[in-house]
Amino acid sequence: MQMSGHYPHQVPIDAYGNGGFRFAQMSHKGSLLCLPDGMFSWSVTSPTQISASSFEPLIKNHDQIDVLLVGLGIEIVMFDPEIRQLLRNHNIIVDAIGTGGAVRTYNILLGEERSVAAALISID
Repeated sequence: MQMSGHYPHQVPIDAYGNGGFRFAQMSHKGSLLCLPDGMFSWSVTSPTQISASSFEPLIKNHDQIDVLLVGLGIEIVMFDPEIRQLLRNHNIIVDAIGTGGAVRTYNILLGEERSVAAALISID
């Protein structure tokens, strides 16, 4: 999985939609991976593209993450049980919901200084 764009801090998301996200007074087009070591461009554009390799950066940081919020876009679909189990094996709780709900919950948990990560598919 390729991750090119990177902002070196984990920060709240100010806005989402129009194919991207706003955070830290910047705009990002495309999907977003929010990890303890920063915000990264994420190549996933639909729930069907989510695979174990999509979460490699998460697995590397698993000891710093308790909860992973997966924003599935506007579609709520079944989240692959094998991927859920892979993350559970690394003590990461997964909540796969719509991107809007994932962003709101991510911001709340981040504000509470919880060990949270988010994998967010952008929406128009």
